[in-house]
Amino acid sequence: MAVIKANSNDVDMLARLIRAEAEGEGELGMLMVGNVGVNRILANCLDFKNIRTMRDMVYQSPGGYEAVQKPYFYQRARDRERRLAKRTINGERTRPATNALWFYRPTGNCPPTWWNQANSGRYKAHCFYVPSREDCPRVY
Repeated sequence: MAVIKANSNDVDMLARLIRAEAEGEGELGMLMVGNVGVNRILANCLDFKNIRTMRDMVYQSPGGYEAVQKPYFYQRARDRERRLAKRTINGERTRPATNALWFYRPTGNCPPTWWNQANSGRYKAHCFYVPSREDCPRVY
């Protein structure tokens, strides 16, 4: 059962986003980017107040995704990424992105905090960051 409302256009949009942000990280990395996106829709806290839809989340500005500024994001969604997007929409969570609202790719090690948010771990090139339970209880 879906944890957020999503129609087929939303699935395609998330599929394109996870591919554009993390294709080089493999399926697990793309699932984690999907986790972050779903969490941002669920959160309604901090930088993500009033982000209620897939479109709100993907095109959030400022604070959104760099991928939407690149042509690769606008290519058609593929079945592989659609399946991954559906898994995250249906609530599948993958550590270290389980409760994460942010990720980024540093040039070296993951800093212990990023914009005052705690590091929850690294997967390949991406570091993931979580809010406190007090600040964002809906992602826990």
